[in-house]
Amino acid sequence: MLQDNEIRTKVSPFAMREQEIKVFDGKDGYVSMNQIIQKMNLGHITEVHFKILNLINKFEFLTSRQLFFLLQLEKVDIASQDKLNTKLEQLIKCKILTRYYFQAVDGSGIYRIYCMEKMGKYLLNSREIECKWQPTDNAKPVEMIKKKLAGNQVVIAYLRKSTHLESYELKPLITDKVTGKGFKPIANIKFDLNGNKINFVYEVIRRNENWKEELVDRMQKWKNFYNNFVPGDSGFFSVPQLIFVCEDEKHMAEIFKELVMKNLQIDKIKFYFTTDLEQNKDVLDKSLFEFVEKDGKYQIQNVVAKILS
Repeated sequence: MLQDNEIRTKVSPFAMREQEIKVFDGKDGYVSMNQIIQKMNLGHITEVHFKILNLINKFEFLTSRQLFFLLQLEKVDIASQDKLNTKLEQLIKCKILTRYYFQAVDGSGIYRIYCMEKMGKYLLNSREIECKWQPTDNAKPVEMIKKKLAGNQVVIAYLRKSTHLESYELKPLITDKVTGKGFKPIANIKFDLNGNKINFVYEVIRRNENWKEELVDRMQKWKNFYNNFVPGDSGFFSVPQLIFVCEDEKHMAEIFKELVMKNLQIDKIKFYFTTDLEQNKDVLDKSLFEFVEKDGKYQIQNVVAKILS
């Protein structure tokens, strides 16, 4: 399997493409629980399969590459990507997991997306493991799934490469202090650098049809949160740093322009940006960017963040 620094693509696999759709690549038909129990009794479904199932339950949508890295982090002995793919195929045939790929005008995507199926939920419930998955979750539109995949990639990159990561939470609940309504960014990651703790919260932005309108709506919620922040709000004891995860460098500039034009700046924080492909670097301490004003123009510059090393 290619290492991150060997990937030469210039376009993120999680970027939006023209007229993109999600195509089913799982298994139709009926599988009974008795058939699955028989496979468990014969040793065809093992604890490794349950580890995979638990990760899908936690991260919702994953590529096989992302799964491979997560299993490595959990010290699960998977000899190769091919071995993992074999186990994934077994889970799909049993309707424990299912699989999709993306298709656009320029062809099919090069990767498959794995997610929960009904038998997977039943198996987790049998072990008293909470599973909030519903069949409608697999009907989510392409942009929602790609946001999740891009966010998962950020979390996995930090788990693998940042020695200062203390904990993380997927889809943390943030409360808009004005409306009282909650909203969920893709992730909250807590870092500890020599006793200095800081939380980074991540908003993944994709170029879907109405992304600018969605950005304005979401940023109003963030403004309400930050402008009224007191320690303890939404579980944060200090002001968290907001990071935008973008498709590419041009997208960073597009987002920043929208924030400035719509007067969406927030006094309490700076806006930091990163891209999907920045997560492939061996070291992440230079994976963030900011826009600074110089001679009446904004310029993008790299931010050295030791806390990410």
